[in-house]
Amino acid sequence: MKKLIFVLFLFVGIATQAQSKKVIDKPTIVEASCGECQFGMKGKSCDLAVRIDGKTYFVDGTTIHDHGDAHSEKGFCNAISKALVTGEIVNNRFKATSFTLVNEK
Repeated sequence: MKKLIFVLFLFVGIATQAQSKKVIDKPTIVEASCGECQFGMKGKSCDLAVRIDGKTYFVDGTTIHDHGDAHSEKGFCNAISKALVTGEIVNNRFKATSFTLVNEK
């Protein structure tokens, strides 16, 4: 009986973990850059990523090329920028519903 209860709790825990997602419905400032070049993420080419609460996620809904030349001096491959975003984290990716770069002065 103890094993059955343990397996049940284990299954519920795994199912809950697999379905968890974090919603960012209020505009939030995050770090944005090239996942491979600046955040050290594994990937096949230069791709836009954000860092939220210390964890990095590749971005869906906008691309690295939608925000200027990624390889310029202040581009995503050479610098980490701030962005105002909304969206949700699903399957370890950030699904952006809005993404606006913030000018730092």
